[in-house]
Amino acid sequence: MAEIKDSGNRREFKSGAVRDMADGKGRCDLLPLEQVSALLDYNTVIYNIYQYQQTSDTDYIADAIKDFCLMRGWTVPHAILQLAIHFKDGARKYNEWNWAKGTGIPENSYIDSAVRHLLKYLDGMTDEPHDRAVIWNLICLWWTHENITE
Repeated sequence: MAEIKDSGNRREFKSGAVRDMADGKGRCDLLPLEQVSALLDYNTVIYNIYQYQQTSDTDYIADAIKDFCLMRGWTVPHAILQLAIHFKDGARKYNEWNWAKGTGIPENSYIDSAVRHLLKYLDGMTDEPHDRAVIWNLICLWWTHENITE
């Protein structure tokens, strides 16, 4: 499996947390996700992310994760094991607990990244572990919503 890509450029948030720069990646969090979901034959992962954006109900994040697991052919325990690998790789790239530092990373950053990795996964791209990145961004979005006040 491919490693997490690293451009070497970092975007630092007020909290001190860092992520790889988004230059040239677009802003998937600004897409009209209800319509994008329809274009993708009502992809339930994207639709649940859209519902979360509309309601702030974290049940939609949980449903998006479970729906992605079904789409990917993973059981939830297998997805969690894959998630642990992604956390390990991320800790090597950014340091442990970078994602939860201070006031955290803004929710829109997680949505942007989750949708982008989902689209790359659906497009068949294998340049990095897009499937694990979808789950990672969604679980961090959920945690951030429940633990960090934006």
